[in-house]
Amino acid sequence: MNYWLFKTEPGCFSFDDLKNCPDMTEPWDGVRNFQARNFLRDAVKAGDRILFYHSNIPEPAVVGLAEVVRDGYPDFTALDPNGEHFDPKASPSNPIWYMVNVRFLKQMAKPVTLDQVKNNPLLADMPLVKRSRLSIQPVSPEQWQMILAMAGIPDR
Repeated sequence: MNYWLFKTEPGCFSFDDLKNCPDMTEPWDGVRNFQARNFLRDAVKAGDRILFYHSNIPEPAVVGLAEVVRDGYPDFTALDPNGEHFDPKASPSNPIWYMVNVRFLKQMAKPVTLDQVKNNPLLADMPLVKRSRLSIQPVSPEQWQMILAMAGIPDR
């Protein structure tokens, strides 16, 4: 199992939105960065765990836990000319963009803020701390455990 941090702006898609989806599951679509796409296509697998991170808000934070329930597959939103994620270069034979399905696991009673992450020396190597703008970021098992501890969630 691998661990990831998925970033989203809550005005676009929030952790509550995921919780309110049928079966609390939704495709993670619209990723339009090649490095993040490569993670979704090649590395993110069913069973992997996710730190769900709200960005572009006054106090960005990890707000919940989710899991991947379907490996990467072509992002069909790239094929919709009326959609906001349309890519005219994408086609069924050349999908370009990928997505995974994610499921809500647990809302954090105590979100872990970006400032808390930055101030923890054990998390200094996280891409999040290094100002990575990637919406999909790898998280080490040690970083995962530290974030859970900071949120007051017992090891699972």
